[in-house]
Formats: sequence, structure tokens, C-alpha cells
Amino acid sequence: MSKPSSRIGAAGGRQKRVAKTSPTAGTPSRRPRSEPAPERMANAPEKAKLSSLLQSSGLVSQPHEGKKDWKAAIQRYVRLYNQAETDQHARVLTDYVLDPVHGERFGKRLQRLRERDLFRGVLPAGSETKAELIRVNESAGEVSVLLRLHVKRRMEQSGLFYMEERYEIERLWLRLADGGWQVMQIEPVIAERRPKYGASVHEWQEEQESAPDAAAIAPSMPYLNYDLMPGFKLRSAAIRYRRDLAAAYADRWWNEGNPAYELFEVNCTNYVSQCLFAGNATMDYTGRRGSGWWYKGRNKGQEWWSYSWAVANSMTAFLSAARKSGLRAIMVQSAGELGLGDVITYDWNGDGRFQHSTIVTAFDSAGQPLVNANTVASRHRYWDYRDSYAWTPATRYRFFHISDMI
Repeated sequence: MSKPSSRIGAAGGRQKRVAKTSPTAGTPSRRPRSEPAPERMANAPEKAKLSSLLQSSGLVSQPHEGKKDWKAAIQRYVRLYNQAETDQHARVLTDYVLDPVHGERFGKRLQRLRERDLFRGVLPAGSETKAELIRVNESAGEVSVLLRLHVKRRMEQSGLFYMEERYEIERLWLRLADGGWQVMQIEPVIAERRPKYGASVHEWQEEQESAPDAAAIAPSMPYLNYDLMPGFKLRSAAIRYRRDLAAAYADRWWNEGNPAYELFEVNCTNYVSQCLFAGNATMDYTGRRGSGWWYKGRNKGQEWWSYSWAVANSMTAFLSAARKSGLRAIMVQSAGELGLGDVITYDWNGDGRFQHSTIVTAFDSAGQPLVNANTVASRHRYWDYRDSYAWTPATRYRFFHISDMI
């Protein structure tokens, strides 16, 4: 039986809330035993719905209540996940989960995270993890759960603090055994590795190869969609790229979709394109999906946007190409050469096919970029993504410095 989403818990690490001073311990107050459970208060008439909010800290004082309740096992998983993230060691979680494959995968990810933070001179100053149930399927003695984790990490570097956030999505399988629920298997959903929205890279290349001679194609013209951006007016051919506006837009929409645009299942490049447009980048409208950089939305079910607007590999190709006007970029050799509002694309396998895009929105105290993304929503995340399951030793990057005049 499938059930709708609901929030299921929050687990704090060394601190419950972020402060501008050093972290302090904090724990949510425990609900009196006589007070009804939150899900009974919020959803008593609708048994099909899950709990609206369950505090995982209740497991500490009531470990036996979860014997017949699979939600208690999920709560404990969230709490241990948060502790593992804070300590940057997997043992506390892998001792609880009966999945050696994921235990090894999770351990390697935390090891990469620990080694990277040591190299950067960064210390985790606290963390908080909240969870939301997206989908639940129940049967006799078994439950499968699609879980969205919202992870906040407060980091200290050279006496300065910053907060990074990200979402992770995981599938969990639980089984009732020996009077209690056990987490049998975990499968992270690695959305950054999924194909981009629309036609495949090969289809885009085939359209390019089958296009008529360049001389027969009308020159591309800048296009502004005034229905989406009513504040824009006619302007001169050259205009300064507003890096501050691009970063502000990125921080506003990092964890949700702007309703003025289509929200794609794989949304990272669509999101980055919106940020560039918000920073004054002019659309290069050609009317052909395989050329230019443009967006018009849907018209009678048809997709009216270029692949370069919504596809990481196509955006990489567009920004790599030389042009004299409009949105253009210079490829630089290192992340340290990037500025606010610049773009990074990611080739996870090192095979020349780029699958992910991010935009620079801040910097750590060493001047290294912190980036935002949207498919797996991330805010002020360290640029190299070594803390992602998508990362491999073969990962390659393209660093694009957007021209100041576009």
C-alpha cells in the first residue's frame, strides 16, 4: 500500500540550531507519555496518512516502543545517520544496518569526506538531519520506504563558520524479525548520475550532425521571455553580468522549483540556466533545440527550450564554444580561479559526458568555491562533490568563468 509523504524526524548532532558562536548542545524536549503521539493528533481521521512529525530523540528514552512500529526503526536510523555524519565515521550506523554493501559504500563516502576536510583544515562544528517519508509500501512483516534526508553541517575553518546543506534520497527495506523491525537494505538514489531531461546526448549530437550547412541557418537572435521576466526591458547589446543577482537567485530557489519555469525530474542544468538568466545573461534564441541557449516553456505539450538550457552535457558544449557576444565563458584550469556566479560541470566517469551542473554562490575562508545545485538540492556545498555517491576517482570537471560583459 502506498502512502503520501510526511516528515518523520529530526536528529541533531553537536548542536540543535545554528548560532554565530561556538556550538552548544541541545536536545528537543521529550513529549510527556500521556500526550498523544504527533501522528495521532494530526491524522487521526485519516489512517492512510503517515505521521506529520516524529522526534527521533524519543528513541533514547523509549527504546522498546519501536518493537512493533517500523517508524521507530526509521527514527533510529536518522539519528545514527546524523551521528555518523557528525563524527565522519560509519561504524555507528553500519552496526545497526544489516546491509554490508551499503555499509562499505557509506564508509567510503565518509572516509573521502573526512580526508578532504582534514586537507582543507575544516572541522565539523555540528550537524542536524531531518527526514521526510516520500513513499511507503507495507506488507505483512515488510516495509519499503523512500526517504528524503535534509542534512545541515556547520563547518569551522580558520576560526570562521559557515553552513552547508544538502538533500539525499534513499530507499530503505525493513523486515519484522525477533519482535522488532530491522533495516535490511539501503539504496541511495544517485540523481546526479541520471540522464538529463529530454533527448539523449547521442540524439542531440545526431541533430547537430544532420543540420544543414551553417550558411543556410539564420543567425541566432537574443530572446527574452517577457512573460517570465516582466521586469526586463529592451537593453543594449552588451550588458554586465550581475553575479550578485545570479547567486541571490540560486540561494532563493536551491531547494524548490520556480513555478515560472518547468520543473524537470533532473533539474540541475535548468536551475543553473535560470540563475544565469537572473544575472542578466541574454538568451540566444534559435528556435532549434540543438543550438543556442534559450527557453520558452511548453506550448500545446511541446518542449520549447534548447538542450543547452536543460542538459549538462549540452551546456558544457555551449559554454566551451567561442563566441563574441551573448552568454559566453572562459574555461579556467582550477576551481580557485572561479568567481561568484560561475559554473562547474561534472563528468563522473571521465568519459567526456557531463552529467551535472552547479553554480558558485559563496567561498570558504581559503577562497575555494561553495556551490548550489537543484536535482539533489545543495546549498553552499564544497565544489568537488567528493561527499556524493556520484563521485568516482575518474571524475573530471569543467570550470567556466562567465564573461563580465554578456
